[in-house]
Amino acid sequence: MYTIKDVASKAGLSQATVSRVINNHPYVSEEKKRAVQQAMAELGYVPNSSAQRLRNLKTKKIAVLVSRIVNPFFSQLVDAMEKRAAISGFQVILCNTRIDREKELEYFQLLKSKQVDGIIMASVENTWEVIEPFTKYGPIIYCNEYDPAARVTRVRLDQIEGGYIGTKHLLDKGHQKIAYCQGNDSSVSTNRRIGFLKAVTEAGITPEPAWMFKNIFTIEDGREIFRKLHALSCTPTAVFTGSDEVAAGIIKEAQQHSWRVPEDLAVIGFDDQPIAALLDPQITTINQFTTDIGITAMNVMLEIIHNPSVNKPQDILLPIRLIERQST
Repeated sequence: MYTIKDVASKAGLSQATVSRVINNHPYVSEEKKRAVQQAMAELGYVPNSSAQRLRNLKTKKIAVLVSRIVNPFFSQLVDAMEKRAAISGFQVILCNTRIDREKELEYFQLLKSKQVDGIIMASVENTWEVIEPFTKYGPIIYCNEYDPAARVTRVRLDQIEGGYIGTKHLLDKGHQKIAYCQGNDSSVSTNRRIGFLKAVTEAGITPEPAWMFKNIFTIEDGREIFRKLHALSCTPTAVFTGSDEVAAGIIKEAQQHSWRVPEDLAVIGFDDQPIAALLDPQITTINQFTTDIGITAMNVMLEIIHNPSVNKPQDILLPIRLIERQST
């Protein structure tokens, strides 16, 4: 955190001059005032008295950052958070980053300008090095996704285990030729991939590069994945999709090409969203207990807001479970 000494150095003035500007002393030139104000703005420096007032001010609003609100996982997660926050008289401000680093940073200005009391990051675009300076303006915690370098609380699931048990399920069904889909390079996607690779390696299988896909998120992405697999001379017998949306797209496109699921192609999703139980065949998936994640994260944030002294980094790990249905 910057001090008045840092402001003075940045402005090229004495600490006494900076103090006079902060305290609205009448005998300071306009040029020096501008230099001090610019230095304060660039450093994000807030005078102690003002900082104290800002810390004590409560907006009763909490920002929740998500990457794609159209993803049913995030919709369910934020809904759970909003219901829990409302019980305590708080409102949730939904911030849809659209997987954009600059857009994510714009939302952190809400905390800096004291328009919200805290930020819950359900998605992560910037590194902890970029995010950390904002912690002096209020509490920030991770939920679902996280940066391993961060020194704040994270509420998460064992995604390595999720990737492992999903893949192991396919292996136990006799599949040796398994395709894999992942989102971006988030902690969630990276850890699921680690779990997938652990399972296939234990089975003595080397993943086929042509069956490994990245940046796959939507139903239409799933349709495109099936079309790519269908065009190959050697096709897999199963697909670990990492998303119920993607799984649904693969299944519908497979059916349009007269492929049977799971006889010709087994498909496993992730999240256990409503679509998983409604599709025919119903989708085997990994239940993340999304509501529990949302409620737990909001409980942690509310506790920190009401009692800042409890704001010590925690790693809160919640359970996951394989839900076997008809697609495998």
